Amino acid sequence: MFKKNTIQFPKLLSVGNISNGFVAWLFGSAGPLLIVLQAAAKGHLSGSITSSWIFAIYGMGGLLTLIVSLYYGQPIGYAFSIPGAILVGSSLTHYSFNQVVGAYIITGILIFLLGLSGFVTKLMKVLPMPVMMGMVSGVLLPFGTGMIGSVVKNPLLNGIPLFVFFALSFFLRFSKKFPPILGAIIAAILCLKFLPNVSVQPLHIKMGIPHFIIPSFSFSVVGELVIPLLLTVIAIQNAQGIAMLETHGYRPPIKAMTNWSGIGTIINAFFGGHPACIAGPMTGLLVNKESGKLEHRYVAAIVLGVLSCLFALFSPIASQIPHVIPASLIQLLGGIAMISVLVDSLKMSFSGPFKSGALFSFIITISGISILHIGAPFWGLVGGTLATVFLDKQDFYLSESNDQKNETKLSEALYKDKIS
Repeated sequence: MFKKNTIQFPKLLSVGNISNGFVAWLFGSAGPLLIVLQAAAKGHLSGSITSSWIFAIYGMGGLLTLIVSLYYGQPIGYAFSIPGAILVGSSLTHYSFNQVVGAYIITGILIFLLGLSGFVTKLMKVLPMPVMMGMVSGVLLPFGTGMIGSVVKNPLLNGIPLFVFFALSFFLRFSKKFPPILGAIIAAILCLKFLPNVSVQPLHIKMGIPHFIIPSFSFSVVGELVIPLLLTVIAIQNAQGIAMLETHGYRPPIKAMTNWSGIGTIINAFFGGHPACIAGPMTGLLVNKESGKLEHRYVAAIVLGVLSCLFALFSPIASQIPHVIPASLIQLLGGIAMISVLVDSLKMSFSGPFKSGALFSFIITISGISILHIGAPFWGLVGGTLATVFLDKQDFYLSESNDQKNETKLSEALYKDKIS
């Protein structure tokens, strides 16, 4: 499978999957990067150590994306835990970087063992899909509100690309051949170049040099970081990616995806990088229908993987990205690319059983609460699942027959997609 997908990859490249892979990379190299840079600043890390951290998380994310997507022929995007970076930033204020790295290694080992045991696969089968998609919808909703906010913030710079997207989407036949998101990207580039009062700084190109970090193990650091990091990877980030793939007709290799997250986390640690995981929103961009047929959408992930690896090689440039492309423009493009994904996730959340559980999962997630240093998406899953027990009790009796119907629908969708 790996060899076959690698050979046919160049033939399957299209405007749609290239643009989706590019937007996914652009999203991952902007906003999430700022969180990592902020965490490094809290720990007063040197430029070289920060560069090594960035090298690790983007390089490993890119490699895992290439390996897993090519092997399974699915658009599986790996990156790093965004909530994890926030947790690490707070820990670096009172622990050494070497101690934090030690916690990374233990986290990676536990993730690998949980994947190996098959526990994660069983957990994903137990959780009702609408509850999972309610959490995913809550995670994705800020992309939509952020898109509107970016236009209000800069009506010309961000309004013109959005208008171009709507205009191209109106002509259905043309939009099938020329993805509207690509038109928005081109419009954004032109706006950066020609609009007045838009400041874009030149890039200073440097090669990244990874540094080997010697871990130090401290019980207090392990107690503070390991369980929260473990939950952000398995119950938040990976759960989002798995839900995205399942709702689009894929049968994701949950065990292998978890195992690779653990392996990537362990390797990352020795170069200063925090846990590797499935990138939920980025995977959502990759599975977009503009990436082509279901069995061809892995190509968008390959584009993402290659760009991530290149970004790692030039990691010192990373800190310059926010100055090169305005954050509001990144926010706009990410929001545009997420429109169809958000529509699908909301439909999956509220068009079937377990509506109350999906609603509680959704509203808890968008609340942004954090309890015990664990983010809202995890508590959305917990609260949503509890709500189904009390409010959607009758739906459990129908779940088995619904699962069988969904399997039939997925098979039909796969067949139709292949012959279309």
